[in-house]
Formats: sequence, C-alpha cells, structure tokens
Amino acid sequence: MQIIQIVGLGLVATFLALVLKEQKPTFAFLLVVFTGCVIFLYLVDQVYEIIRMIEKIAVNANVNLIYVETIMKIIGIAYIAEFGAQLTKDAGQGAIASKIELGGKILILTMAIPILTVIIETVIQMIPEF
Repeated sequence: MQIIQIVGLGLVATFLALVLKEQKPTFAFLLVVFTGCVIFLYLVDQVYEIIRMIEKIAVNANVNLIYVETIMKIIGIAYIAEFGAQLTKDAGQGAIASKIELGGKILILTMAIPILTVIIETVIQMIPEF
C-alpha cells in the first residue's frame, strides 16, 4: 500500500503547487523539488533491498561482481539523469533537460564498454575457425 502514500503525497503536492504557482512560482517549484526528493528518500530502503537481492543472485550464479556493480551503476545513472531531466523540464528548461539526458546516455555508454568488450570477446571465442 506504499503506492497509495506516494500517489497521495504527489496529488497533494500537485494541488498545492498549482495554487502556489499563481502567487509564488518559485515556491511552487521548490515544493515540486522537495516532493520529488521526499518520494525518492521514501524509496531508498526498497532500492537497497533490490541491490542486496541482485548481489545475492549474482554470487549464487558465480557471476563476477564487477559486472553486477557496473550494471547497478548504469541503472543508477539512468534514474538520476531521468530525475534531474524531469525537474528541469518542470522548471521550463527543456534544453537543459535534454543536455542532462545526453550526459546520462554518454556516461552509460562509457561504463558499458568494458561489459560489451567481454561479450564480444566471448562470442568471438565461440565462433569456430575455418
């Protein structure tokens, strides 16, 4: 039932932001940012549990933890970039939001190169030589 609390908080904040936006647009934006941070902090425990479960599965499957950590960092970059881009879009700065998204994509690609290299090398080793 945590989703009900999250949606409830979001709806109350949306209503308040709409009311504040007419009188004090800066406060309305700060309320939106604060609400986003509160929701994120509310979910930190669940994120921690997910990370623990994934690491446990990786250990049981004898997967190198370096790859799991890299994938978790990539997922984190994606979520943080999305969060930042949405906040800047809410502030009316679509161009900056696009740059945040581009930065996130480039960082993800940079972190993924070692994993892609290992996958390509493994595939090449599987191909029989003529």
